[in-house]
Amino acid sequence: MFERDHDSETDQRRERLRVWLTIGVATILAGVVAALLLLLSRANDNYDRSLGWQTQSLEVISQTRSLDAALARAEAALGRFAVGLQKEDGRVFEQQWGRARQYLVQLDRNVRDNRQQSALVDQLTDEMDDRGLRLGDAALSANYNQTVAAISKYHAAGHDQALIRIDKLLTQIINNERGLLRERNRLAAADRASLNQAILLFSLLGAGAAMLAIGAGFSFVRAEGERRIARREQLAETERAMQLEAAVAARTAELGEANLALRSEMSEREAAEAQLRQAQKMEAVGQLTGGIAHDFNNMLAVVVGGVELAQRWLTEAPDKAQRHLANALDGANRAADLTRRLLTFARAEPARPETTVIDECIAAFAELIERTIGDRIALTLDLQATGLACWLDRQQFENALLNLAVNARDAMEGHGALTIRTLDDGDQKALAVEVIDTGCGMAPDVLDRVFDPFYTTKPAGQGTGLGMSQVFAFCRQSGGEVQIASTEGEGTRVAMLLPVAKSRADAAVDGDPLLSAASQDTAAETLDILVVEDDQRVLAATVDAVGELGHRAVACDNPLDAEALVEGRLAAGSGFDLVLSDVLMPELTGPEMVARLKQRWPDLPVLFVTGYAGDASEEASFGDHDVLRKPFTLTALEQAIRRSGEVRSEGQRLVG
Repeated sequence: MFERDHDSETDQRRERLRVWLTIGVATILAGVVAALLLLLSRANDNYDRSLGWQTQSLEVISQTRSLDAALARAEAALGRFAVGLQKEDGRVFEQQWGRARQYLVQLDRNVRDNRQQSALVDQLTDEMDDRGLRLGDAALSANYNQTVAAISKYHAAGHDQALIRIDKLLTQIINNERGLLRERNRLAAADRASLNQAILLFSLLGAGAAMLAIGAGFSFVRAEGERRIARREQLAETERAMQLEAAVAARTAELGEANLALRSEMSEREAAEAQLRQAQKMEAVGQLTGGIAHDFNNMLAVVVGGVELAQRWLTEAPDKAQRHLANALDGANRAADLTRRLLTFARAEPARPETTVIDECIAAFAELIERTIGDRIALTLDLQATGLACWLDRQQFENALLNLAVNARDAMEGHGALTIRTLDDGDQKALAVEVIDTGCGMAPDVLDRVFDPFYTTKPAGQGTGLGMSQVFAFCRQSGGEVQIASTEGEGTRVAMLLPVAKSRADAAVDGDPLLSAASQDTAAETLDILVVEDDQRVLAATVDAVGELGHRAVACDNPLDAEALVEGRLAAGSGFDLVLSDVLMPELTGPEMVARLKQRWPDLPVLFVTGYAGDASEEASFGDHDVLRKPFTLTALEQAIRRSGEVRSEGQRLVG
C-alpha cells in the first residue's frame, strides 16, 4: 500500500514535472516563436521601408527630368513666340512654365526629408524665379509685338549664366538622388537577406512543433505571398522606371536637337536681317548716285574753272585770282562734304548717339533727299524747332528720314509734294519730325501692319519690308515713339516724336571758360610734329600746312622709319609733341605703327588723318586717338592739333 502511494506520488511528481516541462518548453517555444515573429516583422518593415525609399528616389529623378523637359519646352515656345509673335506659342510658353512650377513643388515636397537636396531645390527655386522674370519680360515684349526687343531679351536670356546654373542644379539633384538610390538598393538587399534568414529559422522551428508549424506555416505562406507581390511590384516599378528613364532621355535628346536647331535658325535669321538692312541702305545709296554724280561734276567744274582763271590772273590781277581761288576752295569743300555724307550714310556701324540739332541736321540732309525723290516731287522744309537738339544717332536718324522720303516718293508715284516739318510741344520737352506726302494713302488693314518686319506692299524685288520697322526701332531706341495717320486718296503723315536734349545755347552756357582759355594757350604753343604719310604730294601739303600754323614739322614717307626718327630725336635731347599719321599705308598701317611706338613711348600723343570712311571695326583700331578726315582745311587741322595738344598739356613733351 505504501509502495502504491509512493508510486502514485512519483507518477504525480512526474506528471507535474511533465506538465511543467511542457509548459516550459511551450513557453520557450512561444518566446522563440515570438522573437522570430518580431524579427520577421522588423525585417519585413525594413524591407518595405527600403522599397519606399527606392520609389521615392525614382520619383525624385523622374520629377527632376520632367522639370528639365518642361523648362526646355517653355524656352523653345518662347523662342518661337519672340520670332513669330504667334499667341499660341505664348500660351504654350505659359502652360509649360506653369507645369515646370508644378514639378518644382512636387520635387520640393519629395526631398523635404533630405537637407542637402532640399537646399539644392531652394536654390533651383530662386534661379527659376529670376529666370521667370527675364523670360516673362521677353514674353511681354513679344506680346506687344516688339519683335526686336523680344528677340534681344530672349537672346540675352539664352546666354545668361542662370541657365547654366539651373542645368547644374538639376544635374546635381539627379546625381545626388542616384547616389541615394544606390545606397538604398544596398540597404534593401541587406534587409532582404535578413528577411530570408528569419524565414529560414522560423521554418526550422516549425518542423519541430506541429502546432506552431501550422501557425508558422500560415504566417510564412502569407509573408511569402506578400513578398512575391512586393517583388512583382518592385520588378514592375523598376521596369516602369527604366522605361520612363529611357523616354526622358530620348525626349531630352529630342529637345536638345530642337533647341540647337532653333538657335541656328535664330542666328541665320539675325544674319539675314542684318544683310537685308545693309542691302536696303546700299539700295538707297544707289538711288542717290545719279543726282550726286551731277552735283559732284558741277562742283568739280567750279574747282577746275576757278584754278584755271586764278592761274591767268595771278600776276596781272591778284585780287581777281584770289576770288577765283576762293570759289575753287568752296567747290572743293562742298564736294568733300558731299563725299563724306555719302560714305557715312553707307557705313555699317553700331548706334552712336550724340547731341544733334534737328533743324540743322534736316537742312543739311535735304540735298540728299532731293536727289533721292527726284525733280518731279517738290520738297518743302517747314522747320519750327530752331535750336532744339535730341540725343540720338545722327546716321540712323538720317536713314529713318530717308526711308520715310522713299516711301512717300513711291506712294506719290514720282509726282507730288513732300513736306518735312518740325514742331515742339510748347515746353521744349519733346519735338515732332513730320513727313507729309500727297500720295495714295493706305488702307486700314495695311496701316495695322505697316511696322511689321518684312511686310511690304511693293512688288517683289522692289522692297525689303524693313523700312518702317527700322523707323519704329530707331524711335524706340532714342526714347521716343512714332505715329502714323493715313487716308486713302489723300496722303500719309508720319511723325517721329523725340525727347529734347539740351539746346545749343544751354550747352554754351554750361561750357567751361577755363577750358577754352587752356585750349587757346595750347594753340598758341609751337609744337614739334612728326608727319607720317606715304603719298609724297599729300606729305608735302601736310608739312606746309603744319608750318603755316606755326609748328615745326618733320616729314616721314615710310612708317617703318618712324620709330628710328623718334629715337633719334630723343637721343639728341629733344622729342616730338605729336605724331600726325596716315592710316592706310603699304607695309605698315598707321594703327600698327602707333602700336609699336606706344610699346616704347606710351605717352606719345597721336592724331590720325584718313580719307577712308571704314566701318565700326576699322574705327576700333584708332583707340582713343583723334581722327581727322581728308580732305581737311587749315582750320580743321588747327582744331585737331589743338585737341591733341589739350591731352598732351596734362604731361610734358616726350623726351629721353
